[in-house]
Amino acid sequence: MGRLRQKGNAGAAKAYVTRSIAIKKLQCSLADFRRLCILKGIFPREPKSRKRANKGSSAPTSFYYAKDIAYLAHEPVLKKLREHKAFAKKLSRALGRGEWSSAKSLEENKPVYKLDHIIKERYPTFIDALRDIDDALCMIFLFASLPSNPRIPPSLVENCSRLAAEWQLYIMRSHSLRKAFLSIKGVYYQAEVMDQTITWLVPYQFTQNIPVDVDVRVMLTFLELYQTLLGFVFFKLYTDVGLVYPPPLDAKRDESAAGVGAYLLQEASQKSDKPAVTKVKVVEVEGRQVSGRDVYKTIKNIASSSSNADDMDVDAPTVENNFGETEEEFIVQPSKSDAEMASSLPTLQSLKALPQSINTSLFAPYTFWLSRETSRPIFEFLVRSFGGKIGWPASSGGGSPFDESDDSITHVIIDRPVIEQPSETDEQRERRLKRRYVQPQWVVDSINAGKILLEAPYAQGQTLPPHLSPFGEYEGAYDPAALANEEAAADEDESEIEGEDVEIEDADLENEVLQAVATAATEDSATLRAAELAAEAAGIDPSTFEKEVAKSRRKSKKSSSNGVDEAETDMNKMMMSNKQKKLYEKVKHSQDKRNLERSKLEEKKKNLHKQKRKLG
Repeated sequence: MGRLRQKGNAGAAKAYVTRSIAIKKLQCSLADFRRLCILKGIFPREPKSRKRANKGSSAPTSFYYAKDIAYLAHEPVLKKLREHKAFAKKLSRALGRGEWSSAKSLEENKPVYKLDHIIKERYPTFIDALRDIDDALCMIFLFASLPSNPRIPPSLVENCSRLAAEWQLYIMRSHSLRKAFLSIKGVYYQAEVMDQTITWLVPYQFTQNIPVDVDVRVMLTFLELYQTLLGFVFFKLYTDVGLVYPPPLDAKRDESAAGVGAYLLQEASQKSDKPAVTKVKVVEVEGRQVSGRDVYKTIKNIASSSSNADDMDVDAPTVENNFGETEEEFIVQPSKSDAEMASSLPTLQSLKALPQSINTSLFAPYTFWLSRETSRPIFEFLVRSFGGKIGWPASSGGGSPFDESDDSITHVIIDRPVIEQPSETDEQRERRLKRRYVQPQWVVDSINAGKILLEAPYAQGQTLPPHLSPFGEYEGAYDPAALANEEAAADEDESEIEGEDVEIEDADLENEVLQAVATAATEDSATLRAAELAAEAAGIDPSTFEKEVAKSRRKSKKSSSNGVDEAETDMNKMMMSNKQKKLYEKVKHSQDKRNLERSKLEEKKKNLHKQKRKLG
C-alpha cells in the first residue's frame, strides 16, 4: 500500500508560501522583508492555481517560492537587521534614562552591514554586472539632480553626484558614447563599453520635487544596492585603462562649480623596472635541506633515464626556467587543416588594423563655445566624448579652458533668436564671420548621423528639422523621410496620369468601362477579355487599363485578407481569458492611438506641401 498524501504537504501548497507566512518564518518586519527581497533579487511568483497554493483559500495575497524564503533565512544582512533592531531599543532606553556615555558608546558601535557578498552572488562575472547597470545609472543621475530634502540625506545626493561624474569622466576618456536623444523626459545616452550597449536617462537641470505618494524607502533600498554595484564596476573600468580610482577631487574647482572638471584623472603609478627575484622555497627532509631546484633536477633525471635516448632531439632549442635550469621550448606544429583556408582566416593584427565604423573623434578638429542659455553639463559631455574642445562663460561655472575671445573657436552653440547689434566693432564683426552659429540640436544630430551635418538648416533663428530618436523604433512609427519618399512617388504617378491625353466622350461608355475593369480583377479570363475589348473601343491606353486592373486586384485581395484576419482575431479572442482580453484591448487601443497620431501628422504634412505648391 502506498503512502497516504496529506492535503497541503505536497505540490503547489508546499512549493509556495504567502508573504505573511514568510515574514513569520524570518521573524522580521514587513519593511525589512521588502528590503531583503530587493537586495537579493527575490520577487513574488504567480502559481498556476492560486487556490491550491493557498491551501484552498481564494483570498488575494502574494506568493513566494519556499526555497527563496529558506535562502533568505541564512542571509548575513538579516542578522545585521536584527542586531540593528536590538541596538535601536538599547539606544532609546539609554537616552530615556539620561545615560549619555552609554548612548555614545552604543552609537560608536552601531551595527553596519555591507552588500559586497550580494553583488558577488548576483553578478558572478564582470560582464553580468555591466549588462545590468542601465537602471543603476538612471537612478544615480536622478538622485544627483534632487535638491536638499528632509527625506533624503545630503550625503546621499553628494555620493550620487560623485558616481555620476565618475561615469561621465570614463565615457569621455574612453570615447564610448554612441548615441544621444533630447526627449521630453530628459537626455537619453547610449554608450558601448566592452561590447555591451548601455542606455541611461539624465533629467534636465530643473528643480525636482519629490511627490508625496512616492515610497522613498523602496527607492533608497534600490539606490543602496546600485551604489555598491557601480563602485565595483567603476573600479574595474578605471583600473583596466590605467587610471586611479576614485579620482581625486579638487576642492577649489568644486567650489567654483566646475562640474566634472573638478575631478582629476591620474594615471596609475608604473611598476618597478627591476626584475622580480624568484624566491626558492627550502624545506627540511630527514635532516637535510631540500630546495625546489633539487626537486626539479631529480624529476628531470628520472624522466631522462626512463625515456629512449634515440627519440630525444638533441638540437631542440631550450630556454631557462625559474630554477635556473633549461627546458625544452614549445615548437609550433604545422596545421593539419587546409593551408589555403588557414591563410585566409583573419588574425589579431588584421582585426586591429580594420577601420572603425564609428568616428569617435568627430569633433576633434573643432572648438566650441557655449552660449549662456545652453546647458553646459549636457554639451560638455557630448563634445568631449567625441574629441572636441569646449568653453563656456563664467555664468555657467568655472573651469573653462579658454574665453570667448579665443581665435580657435569654430562653432558657437546658441539657442536664442537673432538680434541685430547696431554697435559692433570691426574686430567683433570679423570674429563673428569666422565662426558658425548653430543651435544645440546640430550637435546631437551630427553624433547620431556619424558625420558633420550642414550647419545651414541648424543656423541661429532657423526652423529646425525634426529631431528623431536614433534608437530602435516600433513598427509603423512616424518617419518623415519615408513619408517624403511616398509623397514623391505619388506625385510621379499623378504627373504620369495627368500627362496622358485620354478623352472619353461618352459618359455612359466610361462608366461601363470602369465597371468592366472592376470585374476584371477576378480570375475569369472571359470577363477580362471583354473588359479589354471595351477599353479598346473607348480609346483607353493599354498601360492605363493594366494599371486599373492591378489596382482593383490589390483592393480585392486586401479586403479578402482583412476579412480572414478579423475572423481569426475573433476566434482567438474567444479562447482568451478575461485578463488576457483586457490586456489585448489595451494593446490594441495604444496601437490605434499611435496610428491615429501618425495619420494626423501625415495629413498635416500633405496639406503643408499643397500650400507650398499653390504659393510656388
